Amino acid sequence: MLEDRLLDQDFKGKRVLLLQGPVGPFFKRLAAWLEKSGATVYKINFNGGDLLFFASGTSYRGAMKDIPEFVLGFCKRHDIDTVMLFGDCRPVHEGIHALARERGMDLRVFEEGYLRPDYITCERYGVNGYSSIPQSSQFYVNLPAADSLPEPPPLKKTYWHMVTWAALYYAAAHLLRPMFPNYQHHRPLTALESFPWIRSFLRKGLYKFLERGKQDWLAKSMSKQYFLVPLQVHTDAQVSTHSKYASITGFISEVMQSFALHAPHSTLLVIKHHPMDRAYTDYRKVIQKNAIDFGVGSRVLYIHDQHLPTLLATARGVVVINSTVGFSAIQKGLPIKVCGNAFYDFDGLTFRGNLDDFWGASENVSVDMDLQSKLRTYLRSTSQIYGSFYLRNSII
Repeated sequence: MLEDRLLDQDFKGKRVLLLQGPVGPFFKRLAAWLEKSGATVYKINFNGGDLLFFASGTSYRGAMKDIPEFVLGFCKRHDIDTVMLFGDCRPVHEGIHALARERGMDLRVFEEGYLRPDYITCERYGVNGYSSIPQSSQFYVNLPAADSLPEPPPLKKTYWHMVTWAALYYAAAHLLRPMFPNYQHHRPLTALESFPWIRSFLRKGLYKFLERGKQDWLAKSMSKQYFLVPLQVHTDAQVSTHSKYASITGFISEVMQSFALHAPHSTLLVIKHHPMDRAYTDYRKVIQKNAIDFGVGSRVLYIHDQHLPTLLATARGVVVINSTVGFSAIQKGLPIKVCGNAFYDFDGLTFRGNLDDFWGASENVSVDMDLQSKLRTYLRSTSQIYGSFYLRNSII
């Protein structure tokens, strides 16, 4: 229940400020729920998309660099004690962590779920690399045995709901751009943004044809003989803020070179494109060049829309920057090497050596399944909300 996750607090009498939310009406519904709980809710809009889905909010039209000062003044004027936002690494939210701590305000950060696809995340003071989730195996060892919490029924697919909300959001942001001349989004914000969605749809069909049979081949003929590298979205703050990599291409090159020099010659490297990045990036040429340069042309496979759970079920090991796919792999008992900062990267769950050693050592790496079960239970009971930003949930 949302009441259990948002989060252990009575909001009666609270004064809540909502900053930028996910595309769509989620923050509008959240505001209604908070007001029903007795809170007074305010909203700041930074572009036309924000305004479309929360018309009663206050519009900020100043320079990006002045947002923290504006928010500080707003909080003082309205005696704000709680701030909520989606995506704590977005440009509009820079400086909000420090502001909340300095003023002693409660900061709640929403993000896509750590346990996907049927959960969303809501954490105090930060998510992902800013998360306060304990990263010590001893913490979880000392917890009681993990409860066998019943899994809720799977949610219906959200893709087309998300596409609809995104199309409306970006269209409004473009049309109302004159009202917000200084705004800078974390990805392109123009009327042309509809074309990548069309390209994504066309590419999905093309890849389905070109990659037919690949999944069955991997699951049957190459079972436990390939390492899986699931890529992240090229604009992901997890990469830009919580890793050493300047780009996804840098990560690809590092992994491919390490694989070429240190992985058993009988193994294959499978690089999987992120489905939400299908419209924007194509790493085929980069991968082909690296494969030639490193002498592994016949041992690298680049795929797109194959079924991830099936790939994880038959992979030998997984290499990620810090994607939540990593925790999905851990739950299946797979050896995993994390190359960035991730909340699940600690003793008992992930390989603690360097990447070069991972390939050969992976067969001897074991996941403490009791430990991962306790971590999953901890997440479900503290920061995960069953539901979706893009569907009308039973609660909001």
